[in-house]
Amino acid sequence: MKFQRVKAVAKKEFLHVIRDWRSLIMGLAIPMLLLFMFGYALTLDVDQVPLMVWDQSNTPASRDVVSSFTGSRYFTLAGYTDKYREIERAIDERRALVALVIPPDFARRLDAGRQARVQALVDGSDSNTATIALGYAEFIVAGYSGRVALERLGRTSGAALTQPITVEPRVWFNADMLSRNAIVPGLIAVIMMVIAALLTSLTVAREWETGTMEQLISTPLTGPELIIGKLVPYFCIGIVDLILSLLVGRYVFQVPFRGDRPLLLAMSILFLIVALALGMLISIVGKSQFVASQFAMVATLLPAFLLSGFVFPIENMPFLLRIFTHIIPARYFVTILRGIYLKGVGLSVLWGEALFLVVFGGVVLTVAMWRFRKKIT
Repeated sequence: MKFQRVKAVAKKEFLHVIRDWRSLIMGLAIPMLLLFMFGYALTLDVDQVPLMVWDQSNTPASRDVVSSFTGSRYFTLAGYTDKYREIERAIDERRALVALVIPPDFARRLDAGRQARVQALVDGSDSNTATIALGYAEFIVAGYSGRVALERLGRTSGAALTQPITVEPRVWFNADMLSRNAIVPGLIAVIMMVIAALLTSLTVAREWETGTMEQLISTPLTGPELIIGKLVPYFCIGIVDLILSLLVGRYVFQVPFRGDRPLLLAMSILFLIVALALGMLISIVGKSQFVASQFAMVATLLPAFLLSGFVFPIENMPFLLRIFTHIIPARYFVTILRGIYLKGVGLSVLWGEALFLVVFGGVVLTVAMWRFRKKIT
């Protein structure tokens, strides 16, 4: 392998990228657009749930229950009503997600020392949000019920009572419990995987379509020289995308960073090489730019978004899908990013993920070079 040949191919590819404004937009603008769109639009936080209230009791005790809901950060009062029909209409129109119905005998049963019930109607069309909102409601009612029980025992015994057990939560690594802090690092992995693979998937296929591959074949270029030379410009674009993504994550989305920056850079470069190699292999296998781009999207976007643990926990997936996720490079890089970003861990913890990326990238590059030699002989 001669450096001058690699440099010549890289210069040719750089000129093509600079002259083709569409490639520049795809390589620089689209990653930032995706980062802002998903960063702001994609959230798993469920708070400020709109609450409709039908207080049939209208007593200090019932108003205390309502204030327990509206005084928390989980619920916001959407309005009062006096009939089920209005509750149904509010839920249908998405003006309310939860409705709280307090029966007329609520205060009377509490005063008599009997069990009182309240009804919570939840919109189950979004099962995940409904489950979380119902959990919030049960938590608030349980807290109110505990306070009432202690007050009742206090009046009976004449002594001030406190709860025998209290929970003092301490959240590590994401103290604010913001889903954005976990989503943005994972989003960087998805964007790098998609963009890098999509850009390089067109390189060799474009040479075949434009008829310039025969000219390259007639030169003394070897397969490895051509592949490495074509990867260099897109590697530089990927580094720029990485730096911009890290800056946006830190200073726009305020994602905390607790890890080692050189380690993050090294792991990102490793993953970028893996993504570029995968795109190059796709470009070599498919002679058509259309086929290569479509296959690149299927092979990178869907697995990186759905099977990397970026949004959906891998532990909740079916067994066969959990097995399949072990060959998804984005899965390991999402783990690396979250570990370095939020936990501040090092290679002593992340060595397994790094080793997989090294092996995967080496295998893909080797296969790409072997396939390309097979075509030009």
